[in-house]
Amino acid sequence: MNLNPIAIVLQTVLLLLLAPLMTGLIRNWKAKLQNRRGPPFWQPYLDLIKFLRKDMVISEHASWVFRAAPCVVFVSALLAGLMTPMLTAQAPLSLFGGVLVVVGLLALGRFFLALGGLDPGSAFGGMGSSREMTIAAIAEPAMMMAVFTVAIGASSTDLSQMARASLGPAWRLFNPAHVMAFVAMFIVLLAETGRIPVDNPATHLELTMIHEAMLLEYSGRYLAFMEWGASIKQLVLMTLLSNVFLPIGIATVATPAALALSALAFMAKLLVLAAAVVLVETTNAKLRLFRVPDLLSAAFVLATLALLSTFLFR
Repeated sequence: MNLNPIAIVLQTVLLLLLAPLMTGLIRNWKAKLQNRRGPPFWQPYLDLIKFLRKDMVISEHASWVFRAAPCVVFVSALLAGLMTPMLTAQAPLSLFGGVLVVVGLLALGRFFLALGGLDPGSAFGGMGSSREMTIAAIAEPAMMMAVFTVAIGASSTDLSQMARASLGPAWRLFNPAHVMAFVAMFIVLLAETGRIPVDNPATHLELTMIHEAMLLEYSGRYLAFMEWGASIKQLVLMTLLSNVFLPIGIATVATPAALALSALAFMAKLLVLAAAVVLVETTNAKLRLFRVPDLLSAAFVLATLALLSTFLFR
């Protein structure tokens, strides 16, 4: 299998440009559903430009870990995206690993994000890092169980092979095991991206923050890479849901017509997922911190049942 430099460049550009758009759409739709004007959907682009033009204010207690964390968070999310099939079933960097590498890259970004929150010695940063790792300890196993449900059917952990294997009859996508794995993965999406009911990305109350508490000490270009990396991670998880669990419309050949149809189907699935996230955030309140493990445990149980069902009813 040879690397295609054109595919790598095109998917990189797609990840960089599409990730802030999805974040802006979710914020805009959420405001509209709550009868507020809200920011325009292109506001994340303006924020990134503003942050990139500003200088950083760095704590005197920060070490090289604080400076390295934004780069690791951004690059790890970008590499995970390049290993995930988006417009075609063949991911540009699938040669270097499958779902285990993608999960590992996301975990690496989370690890450095937590270290970046701890490094300056801020009380809120340490609190947010501790909460983030507590949630990750339950969310990551649930995500792996959910994806392994699809991997068993494809007899491979390669995401490209999994996408191709799921392109069979559409009725197979609605069997109970697949549906339970999809629901578990959707709950993980909410947890990994800091969405209600797990976290509130728009909060300004320090005692309830998780993800935002780790970013309080960041500013300027470092904050831009942190926010951009978080948006790319959200897009990667949404792509896993849309193209691995529901690969309807994904192109198997790189022809202009197939890519155009695949782009339309991909955007439609992303918009449906974004609408589902907005609906969940609007109709639910943020859970208390000690209730969050119950929600993630439910996702883990669903993913485990889906995996066991795949073994029992093959």
